[in-house]
Amino acid sequence: MWQQNYTPVAQSIGWSAAGAALPMLVLLYFLAVRRKAAWVSALAALATAILVVWLLYGMPPVRIVSAALFGASFGLLPIGWITFSAIFLYRLTLETGQFEIIKSSLANLTTDRRLQALLIAFAFGAFIEGAAGSGVPVAVGAAMLTGMGFGRLQAAAICLLANTAPVAFGAIGTPILTLAITTGLPLASLSAGIGRICAPLSLCVPTYLTVLVAGRKGLKGAFPAALVCGVSFASVQLAVSNLVGPQLTDILAALAAMACLVLLLRFWRPKDHFGHPVAQPSGCVHRSSEVWRAWMPYMLLAACVLLWGMPPVQSALARTSISFDWPALHNQVLRTPPVVAAPSPYPAQYRLDWLSSPGTACLVASILAALLAGVSPRRFAKVFAATTHQMFLPLVTIASVLALAFLMNYSGATATLGLAFAATGTLFPYFSAMLGWMGVFLTGSDASSNALFGNLQVVTAKRLGLSPVLMASANSSGGVMGKMISVQSIAVAAAATGMKSSEEAQLFRLTFWHSFFLASGIGLLVTLYAYVLPTVVP
Repeated sequence: MWQQNYTPVAQSIGWSAAGAALPMLVLLYFLAVRRKAAWVSALAALATAILVVWLLYGMPPVRIVSAALFGASFGLLPIGWITFSAIFLYRLTLETGQFEIIKSSLANLTTDRRLQALLIAFAFGAFIEGAAGSGVPVAVGAAMLTGMGFGRLQAAAICLLANTAPVAFGAIGTPILTLAITTGLPLASLSAGIGRICAPLSLCVPTYLTVLVAGRKGLKGAFPAALVCGVSFASVQLAVSNLVGPQLTDILAALAAMACLVLLLRFWRPKDHFGHPVAQPSGCVHRSSEVWRAWMPYMLLAACVLLWGMPPVQSALARTSISFDWPALHNQVLRTPPVVAAPSPYPAQYRLDWLSSPGTACLVASILAALLAGVSPRRFAKVFAATTHQMFLPLVTIASVLALAFLMNYSGATATLGLAFAATGTLFPYFSAMLGWMGVFLTGSDASSNALFGNLQVVTAKRLGLSPVLMASANSSGGVMGKMISVQSIAVAAAATGMKSSEEAQLFRLTFWHSFFLASGIGLLVTLYAYVLPTVVP
């Protein structure tokens, strides 16, 4: 069994962290400076990580290959499968002409792009995040906004930014459930703590989103809508997370935001107008039945992912899953304190949820939508083939990024970076959130970041006399800001909008500073709770 060493360079946490950070620096260099495509940047970072863990950490080659393949497999199934299925559903609506009717129906509600972004990217996206997560809201929302006339880069950036506030409670509360299992802390306390950190953020994101769409001048006309959206979502998110639990927080908050926005638009419209009206095809007015039929694919999507997330259904479907110990890796790596409480083998079990995956729920919704629309098998296969062609390079990106993340996890390189953050002492509440941010940037998943750093946060908090619940909550809350710059999310948004490879680097540069600024805000809020308002902590 190979044992992790968290200070392989001169037994120094500083020098070791500098070495561990090299793959991330290469990723940033290729993506932001050299402006290379995401798949090229991800492969370059993976190659660097292989050299780092081999030469600096001394990880055996067989473990290196196994860990990288384990991550790549996880990237393709279930994450790549979920993204593929969501984009396939969108392409079906384009092929059948239903999306044109959807655009017209939204135009009857509002032609203002600020309000369309709030409705689709934030409110509807939060609903899908709460039900499925894993990139589905970005894929669906970005595709819809692009189809409505938004520029590719703008649509992608809007959906990446919108998909922050709900991430901690996404996929029926999976990130918080993972955090509770990893840390042993009460689920109710973690849910309440994360809700109290995320609610102020959720209050501000719709306003922030409106500024991104229309600038500060454009915010003035649409501020009532942004305020209603933020207040309704944040208040329900806070109440449900504290009084009920994490599973339904996003779903109920998103429904409240959508209902309040639609109700507001019945009595109020912006005095100014931003964006071009959506033209009615051939000057015809669609009947209510046609509108309902056009929206049916997305209603089926919502119904299927909710059904798949119900415990009895999920339990039944999970019986078909295939699970096995990953060769040459499962329990072949020994983790040691302070990353874990006591020396313990690092498990590596791969679970193929081919039927219980949200991706399969999306596919079922696509099949049902195709049947209702009268799509022939030949036409269905044609759209499927076109989606496969569109998704090839994004899937390469996702597989490479997850291979990089798993390799850094099993080598101990990620733990080295976490210990470097933990060494910041009294500044740790701020850097606790930034550690979660870095974890999601690396893995593309708030749940994975919680599994990776949750216990480290608790151990460090106890050493520094801080609240373990607050620090663990900070990991998950800060992590949501890393979602918009993870290469996995960039790849999903690029695929959904049909973005050129050269535009991916531009998208990363556009979202990076928004991500860093908002993550810093979370860090400052956590610091305030830790030292000034400790009674706020559950």
